Amino acid sequence: MITGTSSLASVYEGWDGHQRSLVQAIAPLSPQQLSYRAAPHLRSVGEIASHLSLGRVGWFQRMQAPGSEEAARQVEGWEEESRIVENAAELVRRLEVTWHMIETTLHTWTISDLAQTYQHTYWGKTYAISRQWTIWRIMSHDLHHGGELVILLGIQGIDVPELGDLGGHITEPPLVDPS
Repeated sequence: MITGTSSLASVYEGWDGHQRSLVQAIAPLSPQQLSYRAAPHLRSVGEIASHLSLGRVGWFQRMQAPGSEEAARQVEGWEEESRIVENAAELVRRLEVTWHMIETTLHTWTISDLAQTYQHTYWGKTYAISRQWTIWRIMSHDLHHGGELVILLGIQGIDVPELGDLGGHITEPPLVDPS
């Protein structure tokens, strides 16, 4: 039974499988495959992968999540996007750095910690943002942009069964015991 003192890792179980699927989809890509975009005004594959990482660290730092300061220090050098969006190894490194931050948070915080809020000003309005809202936002952000990656890679004829066919779920639920 999950209680208020249970770590968030038990609540968000499965997100780690989606992370592994993202990494496995990006890791083998060539600069040409990473630079593919469906239209001139849309992000390329590499830009989407980079955007995933930057979104993660930006929002987790706002709520002062465990590991976010260290991830932010590493992010400081990430501003020159044009140099890395065609570099699969660097994109994977960014996904792994930011996942470590997420994983640390999920193992440190409990369900009771989700209600804590912080202030965030956007377009002149100041909001009371809960940790729960932020974590859901980033998880849904990962899922949304993971879907974009599946489409862009599929258009290029690149098969990504874990991220595509399995929906990013490489961890399977247990089988029913036939007895």
